[in-house]
Order: sequence, then structure tokens, then C-alpha cells
Amino acid sequence: MDDKSAGWLNGFLGVAIFSGSLPATRVAVHDLSPLFLTTARAAIAGLLGIALLVVLRQKWPRASQLGSLSLVAIGCVVGFPLLTALALQSITSSRATVFIGLLPLATAIFGVLRGGERPRLGFWVFSIAGAVMVAAYALGQGAAGNAWGDGLMVASILVCGLGYAEGARLSRDLGGWQVISYALILSLPVMLPLAIWWLPADLGAIGWPALSALVYVSLFSMLIGFVFWYRGLAQGGIAAVGQLQLLQPFMSLALAALLLHEQVGLTVWAVAAGVVICVAGAKRYA
Repeated sequence: MDDKSAGWLNGFLGVAIFSGSLPATRVAVHDLSPLFLTTARAAIAGLLGIALLVVLRQKWPRASQLGSLSLVAIGCVVGFPLLTALALQSITSSRATVFIGLLPLATAIFGVLRGGERPRLGFWVFSIAGAVMVAAYALGQGAAGNAWGDGLMVASILVCGLGYAEGARLSRDLGGWQVISYALILSLPVMLPLAIWWLPADLGAIGWPALSALVYVSLFSMLIGFVFWYRGLAQGGIAAVGQLQLLQPFMSLALAALLLHEQVGLTVWAVAAGVVICVAGAKRYA
């Protein structure tokens, strides 16, 4: 398997893992505050990242790479988890997941600005078409959302797109899981004390669904998913492989319907079919 094909496979595995993030977050915020959830998931993943780096004797990043790692930490470790957790207090996970369809376009734009990539015109046509489909679907579900929750989701997409592109650029030198581990470590001196500070007073009142969701977002969303995702972006190209995120809302919606019993109509599957076509087109022209 060549690097391009491996990149698409790794990218798809990363998206599949990330697709459980918003439904899990929705479950977690029933019993846990967004601030504790954000800091706890980063602290748990950060401690695991330290263990992996030490056991596997990985090289430490250069001083010149710390600025880029800080952007990854701001976008992927703090910004996206916190903003989505806050948003999910006022909107459903089904509503939030459709905004993920805007993430490939944001990632592609930052891939051009930060990664030096230059996709062809056809790529942008399919990428924008896919984003428009998802955005149109979101706007068509207006009764299920509100301006505050929607605004938080848009902000989360922007910071996450930057973190994805920056992390993928660094992965070419440091490796995918190493990048997210270093970013987690950079945030650990802040996130660990805050997680302890915001620790719920009555731990016995936390239900097992919320605890299970915390484990998922800490291990899979915050660490394991990035092992595949950053490797895929580095192998196949930030803009190109990033289009796989167009599929994430529909994977998440299926999980939300299955696990949270949220209603998902036939329209969403029609949109999903159109999105698959856009992903295929973007892949061809990237």
C-alpha cells in the first residue's frame, strides 16, 4: 500500500474514532460540568502521553517547534473540547455534529496557509459543495438549535481546523501520536490542576454512562484517534484526507440515534449520499 492509500485508510480510522466524540460528550455533560470534562480528558490523556514518550524513548521537540505545538494544544486539546462541551449544554449532539461538516473546509484552508499545500480548483469546488450541503442541512434544522450553541460550534471548527493542519505539518517530522502527546504535555501544567479544582464534590452522584463517556473522550477522542488522524493527514495530504471529515457527522448521527435515541430523519441520509460524492470528487482533484 502506497503512502497516499495508507493516508486515506488512517484518516478514515481517525474519523471513525472521532465520530463518537460528540455523542459521548453529550452523555458526559449530563453529570459533569464542561469545564471539568475538558480539563479532565486533557489531563488523563496527557499523563498517558508522558508514559508513552518515556517508555518508547521518543525524541523531544526542538525549541522552534514549540510554537506550533502550542497551536495544536490551543486548537485540539483546549479549544475544540471546551467549545463543543459548552455548545452541547444548549443544543443536541445531532445538531452539533452537522457543524463538523464545515471542518474539512477549515482544515483545507489552514493546510494552504500553514502547510503550503496547493489543491486544484476542482478540489475547492467539491470541498465547498460538501460544506454547503452540511450547512444547508444545519440551517434547515433551525428549530433544534440556538444562536449561542451554533456560534460556539462555529468557533470550535475554526480552532480545530488550525490545530489539525498544524499538527499534520509537525507529524511529518515528529510522528502523529508524538505530536498530540507533546501538545497534551504542554497543556498539562494548566489542565491537571484545573481538573482537580473542578472535580465534582459528590463523585458518587456521577452515573456510569458519564464515566464511560469520560473514558472514551480521554483515551480515544483525545489520544488514540490522533494516532491515525495525524498520520493520515501527513501521508495523504492535509487538504485531501481532511475531506473525510465530511463523513463524520453522519457517523456521529448514527451513533446518536443508536445510543441517545435522538431522531434522525431520512433527509440526513440523502445529504450524506451527496457528501460521499463530494469526498470522492475532492480526493480526485486534491
